[in-house]
Amino acid sequence: MLRKTLARMTLGTAALAFSLGAWASSPSTIKIGTLYAGSGNFAQASTRQYDGLKFWAKQINAEGGLFVKAYGKRIPVQLVAYNDQSSTTLAASLYNRLITQDQVNILVADYGSVLTSVAIPLALEHHIVLFDETGTSGKFFKPEDKNRYIVLTGLPTSSQWPKVLANFLHTVGSKRIAILYAANDWSGSQAETLKTSLKALGANVVFYESVPNSTSSYSTILHRIAASKPEVVAEFGYSNNDIAFLQNYESSGLYFPMVFVPNPALHYEVVRKAVGDQAIRHVFSYVAPPLIRYNKEVNYGPTLDAFEAAYAKSGGKNVDLSTVAGYNTGLIVQKTLATSATFTQEAMRNAVDTFSGKIFTLDGLFQVNHEGAQTGESLPVGQVLPTPHGLQLLPVFPLKSAVAKYVYPTPGK
Repeated sequence: MLRKTLARMTLGTAALAFSLGAWASSPSTIKIGTLYAGSGNFAQASTRQYDGLKFWAKQINAEGGLFVKAYGKRIPVQLVAYNDQSSTTLAASLYNRLITQDQVNILVADYGSVLTSVAIPLALEHHIVLFDETGTSGKFFKPEDKNRYIVLTGLPTSSQWPKVLANFLHTVGSKRIAILYAANDWSGSQAETLKTSLKALGANVVFYESVPNSTSSYSTILHRIAASKPEVVAEFGYSNNDIAFLQNYESSGLYFPMVFVPNPALHYEVVRKAVGDQAIRHVFSYVAPPLIRYNKEVNYGPTLDAFEAAYAKSGGKNVDLSTVAGYNTGLIVQKTLATSATFTQEAMRNAVDTFSGKIFTLDGLFQVNHEGAQTGESLPVGQVLPTPHGLQLLPVFPLKSAVAKYVYPTPGK
């Protein structure tokens, strides 16, 4: 009996020591490593995305930090961020620094597919989960790569975006569609998906060409498109492409019954101010938060209205999709650490799968597939329409998302 009693005491002491040791070994901060572009082509969108992430970190630290299930307590967040100046070469070096020198616990990508692309092989090599905010290239999520170290948080993959658009064009009876795209994966994947979807629906793609990303004059190609007599012209490119295209179209004297460009969904005010109200009136685009507003559906984190109010109170300005995406990434990190049973990268990635499809944030339904591609969110079709508050990009399709009636064909110039 004495031996049994001593054994119980020994086991109890060991368990207590293990418990105290696990508590003591918890990090003093959760280091979240990320990059932002303080200059260069991606500066505006990237800094706004970083502002959203910083605001989330400020809020979570005001509450005492992140609740980390693996340690059973809240731990403050420390953002470790570097300026990559919109350079993939510099970004690759800085991502490597975050992983190998700073030894961050969480890795968050910079804005967009270009600056995310160089992080993916590093995250895979070092077996650290990359929380991908807005890098939507379908090439990042190929099943044959067997890469479990990436999670897309803010947008669906770009190859999925045009499916609603194709259904809309089918619904309104458009049969002759011209597709022009800038030669990059983000634009090209949208163009290819739209072409494939339209052909499956019986439409005729009468024009299909690419242009260099640096294209700033579309005058000649606009007349070539017009010669194909399209009912719809869809141009896919970065903001600079959309802006040049709309400016040239406005001054060309040409008329197309429908014009679609993607970037008003992402940076509406930037595009509108650059091209002017006349050039953007009646243009079609996607619609993404905050232009489409999720409030009643939200079951994790603040509603969009509550977020905007708190952000404005803190001095934040210019909320757009980038800001929402940055903040939303923080929410996904927060849920991951509150769910993961152990503080390991594998456990964190597995934790994501357990709440995928179950939480609805200010950015929409969070749901990822086995490869980490976002499949829950969708982008309705919208149109820039006059309202009592000026021109606004409003959802017009599908009907469950619509808040306005589309105008098609659009009025002639």
